[in-house]
Amino acid sequence: MKRLFKKVALGGTFDSFHIGHEKLLDSAFSIADKVLIGVTSDSFAKRLRKIHEIASFKERVNYVKEYLTKKWPNRNYEIVKLEDPYGPTITDMELEALVVSEETVNGGIRINELRCKNNLPPITILVVDMVLAEDGLPISSTRIRQGIINREGKLMKVTKLIESIIY
Repeated sequence: MKRLFKKVALGGTFDSFHIGHEKLLDSAFSIADKVLIGVTSDSFAKRLRKIHEIASFKERVNYVKEYLTKKWPNRNYEIVKLEDPYGPTITDMELEALVVSEETVNGGIRINELRCKNNLPPITILVVDMVLAEDGLPISSTRIRQGIINREGKLMKVTKLIESIIY
């Protein structure tokens, strides 16, 4: 099957791997022959100042690999450790597109600015809609870690609150 792009990239922390992560990966694999997946290093993840614990780099990479083995077996991809928001996207000559969420589109714009400074052509930025939980808010690792929703976006705290009132 001929795909739109030879090589695309995407990146993230991939903590509490959820269906939003799946949608981002699925979008990339559906349009590209090869996908470059950046996963934030432990030190970079700490600099993001999340308000919750974050799984180790190794655990987060394993979440991604497990999903890809099930959903996209025998596909061409590479996982790289990100020490900054850009990774190889600002130097990779073969890169044609970047898959981002609505939340990270500004990072994609910045990547193109840096590519131009590096005398590289800008890449196509493909924006994937955020996946919403039952409450209409975006699914996020932070909300999962807080126990508000699960990885599929189902509400958790409401259920616990109702159970405590009933019993």
